[in-house]
Amino acid sequence: MNVSMATLANGHPHASMRVPFNDLSIQWRAVADDVRRDFERVFADSAYCLGPACEAFEEEIAAWLGARHAIGVSSGTAALHLAAVAAGLGPGDEVLVPANTFIGSVWGTIYAGATPVLCDVQRATGNIDLEDARSRVTARTKAIIPVHLYGQPADMDGVMALAAEHDLVVIEDAAQSIGASWGGRMTGTIGQLGCISFYPGKNLGAAGEGGLVVTDDAALAERLRSLRNHGQRERYVHTDLGFNYRMDGLQAVVLRHKLKLLTGWTSERKSLAEVYDRMLTGLPLELPKVVNQDHVWHLYVVRTPYRDALRNHLQARGIETGLHYPVPLHRQPCLARFASARLDFVETERWANEGLTLPLFVGMTSNQQRHVVTAICEFFSKNEDVFDAKPG
Repeated sequence: MNVSMATLANGHPHASMRVPFNDLSIQWRAVADDVRRDFERVFADSAYCLGPACEAFEEEIAAWLGARHAIGVSSGTAALHLAAVAAGLGPGDEVLVPANTFIGSVWGTIYAGATPVLCDVQRATGNIDLEDARSRVTARTKAIIPVHLYGQPADMDGVMALAAEHDLVVIEDAAQSIGASWGGRMTGTIGQLGCISFYPGKNLGAAGEGGLVVTDDAALAERLRSLRNHGQRERYVHTDLGFNYRMDGLQAVVLRHKLKLLTGWTSERKSLAEVYDRMLTGLPLELPKVVNQDHVWHLYVVRTPYRDALRNHLQARGIETGLHYPVPLHRQPCLARFASARLDFVETERWANEGLTLPLFVGMTSNQQRHVVTAICEFFSKNEDVFDAKPG
């Protein structure tokens, strides 16, 4: 074991400290005064659904992302559903989706009547394995949904090449990766459609639910605006079978003010990840790797065969951790009818069984992070003979 880590483990400088998995109150305090002021305007105008605040947010985030159109909706799941419908997916169509992701990544496909085809993922990143995806393409395959998992882009050059080869629609699931870039373009703006979640714990989080669909296609954007608002292109004229997926004006206010701080917050996340990288190197852990150009560190996920024991140890030291995602999609009971005859998801299973998400959030202090590292070192030092080898 790394000597400096062993020394740190024996120090116990913050044995009684508690470290939450996230602390959203820190972000709130940064925007509270401005948000309260603009809430008053929303209430005065009674513009609760869509309205001026939503329009302003859509314009600002489109410019920030470098996209022509941004359509605010009620959640990231709603965004994926509308994207699937706008792309024309339906019964008989197949959509390639990684098995190592939150279940919301496939809901939109299923809601549209199409069939998700689950694919294995890369060992290094947890993102979709394009060779495995290619092997699952059939004459019915119509789309691919690359998920930019944990904040790191999928291999978008490879995704776009595969899509071009088989004439597939690309719907990016950028729920976890806002601000990450690939080839100089933001995730969510590379495929035909991009979907972003503003769930409170995301890097750009609302005070509740919220989402966004991004596209450069004017016709798609017009249809998406109609679909989110009961299929209306003009008042009381319903040209589409639509949905009630409108963004709330109050959420748009929160998001506008947080967007101004997002670049700085992302830099802070990257700095915290660098500290973890530096202080955990030498331990028998697989640390996350940045291999796909960028990472905005929505989640910092380490891997170890001793995941559950380590998690229990950290909990006993007052440290909250997360599991993303311990039951992969190919083992979800509600998706059994979509299960492929090929259940060879080797790397997905490794992520499910070994992945442990450490606390990493805006406002995390150096003492909190040191406490996490100290507790991890303590865990391995107690069983040094067993653990003193890097995983293969």
